[in-house]
Formats: sequence, structure tokens, C-alpha cells
Amino acid sequence: MTMNSIDIGTAAMTTPSRTTYTARSRLLRVVKDLLANPSSGFGFVVITILLVTALVAPWIAPYEPNMIDLGEALQPPSAGHLFGTDELGRDVLSRIIHGSRISLAIITIVSVIVGPLGLLVGTTAGYFGGWYDTVMMRITDIFLSFPSLILSLAFVAALGASLENAIIAIGLTAWPPIARLARAETLTFRNADYISASRMQGASRLRIIIKSIMPMCLPSVLVRVTLSMATVILTAAGLGFLGLGAQPPLPEWGAMIATGRRYMLDNWWLVAFPGGAILLVSLAFNLLGDGLRDALDPKQGH
Repeated sequence: MTMNSIDIGTAAMTTPSRTTYTARSRLLRVVKDLLANPSSGFGFVVITILLVTALVAPWIAPYEPNMIDLGEALQPPSAGHLFGTDELGRDVLSRIIHGSRISLAIITIVSVIVGPLGLLVGTTAGYFGGWYDTVMMRITDIFLSFPSLILSLAFVAALGASLENAIIAIGLTAWPPIARLARAETLTFRNADYISASRMQGASRLRIIIKSIMPMCLPSVLVRVTLSMATVILTAAGLGFLGLGAQPPLPEWGAMIATGRRYMLDNWWLVAFPGGAILLVSLAFNLLGDGLRDALDPKQGH
């Protein structure tokens, strides 16, 4: 074995580790920047608590979320029930904790749908241009012309009231802003020198989009998806409140507010605590998105 082959083998073995180290260091730097800012740090901590709560909900909830005890109905907050009980004697705190799993599931599934879909539509429209760009952007404009909640209501009405259909409806209405953003980013990169060099080397248009353009759009898309999660939470809660999302007895926060509004004048905790959870998580995603935008912005000098 020659010295050159040894060097090549060593380089091949070290390249993945270097890539992993670089990705890890960038992630740590972004987390450090988020925590350095009080507002984004607050959002990061709240979202982390949401993740941990959703993962360990069965072990930290003091009661079963659907356990009915009519003898304990409409009990105010106390040592036995920190957030009180609802009209069926179910522990409100336990239902909010288990409801975090539903919220996290909605956020995750919608992100998986809208992120790649919006990125694909935006980058292809911006790169190809012409009639394809016109058609895709007019479709995007049609979606953007309706408020997201109204459009989600229309989709759920057509698909049927259920949590699964609500997630599909929210996913179908949340991708247009991401597509618009990805298209705008693509228009700035389309005529860059490195794109021209890839064309001269014979790279296909699909390869250029996937390998050269999409990675450049990812930071902005990630920020936009994070900011959109606040709207997703509010839309899901709105659908649940109207009875078109999660169906009883699922402990979805919007549905909890809907059932508690009949008793809210004398039993404020039935709507205050689920509403506070929605407010806190929505605010956290907005603050985290703002922090990510600052941390991932190359103009900040990173």
C-alpha cells in the first residue's frame, strides 16, 4: 500500500467525523446564542419543558386524564388538585399535561408536511420560472388570500371532524408562506457564480436545486416554520374549540376550553389554565423564532 492510498483512506475516514463535529459545534453555537438572549432563552426553555412534559406525561401526571369522579366535580385548585377539576371530576392539570402530547404531535406532523412542501414548491418555482412559476405562485396566492383558520375550517368540513383531519387541514394551509419565502431566496441564488459553475459541470437542474439551492434556503425556512408553529397551535385550538378538531374525551387544550366555557363564570380555572398553556406555548414559539432568525442570520457576524 502506497503513502498516497494511506492518506486518501485517512481523509475518507476523518471527513465524516469532521462533518459531524462541525454540525455539532454550529448547533451548540446556535443554542448558546438563543440562551444569551433573555426572550429567545425563555422561548427555548418553555419549548424544552413542553418536549420533556410530552415525553414523560404518563409518569408525571398525578391522575389519569380521563378518570371520572363526579364526587370531585368542579373542585377549585387545591393541594389535591393543583389546577382544580372539571365538570366530570377529571383533574385539569393531568389533562393539560397529557394535552401537551397532542400539541406536540400536531406541531411535529405539520412541520414535516409544510417544511418540505413549501421548500420544494418555492425553490422549484424560483429556479424554473416561466409558466411553472406563474401557476405555482397563483395557487399560493389563492391559499394566502384566505385566513388560515377559515381555510382550515373549510377543509375540516369537507374531510370530517377529527384530530387527524384537523392536522391535514392545518398542513394544507400552512405551506404557502414558506413557499413564498423559499422562492424569494431562490431568486437571489439562481444566478450566483457557484450555480453557474454547477451548470457548466453538467449538473442536472434537480441536483442543483437539491444540493445547492435548498441548503441555502434552509435557515430562513427553519425560522419561518418555527414562527408558524404559534399559528398552528392557535388554529388547532380554534378547531378544537369549535368541535372540529380533537374529539372528547381527548384532552386537547382548545376542546378543554370549549367544554369549560359553560362553567367559566363560577369556575374560572376550567378555561384559565388551558388558555394559559396555549398562550405560553404560542409566545414561546414566537420568541424562539425571533431568536433563531438572529442566530442564523449571517449578517450578525457568525
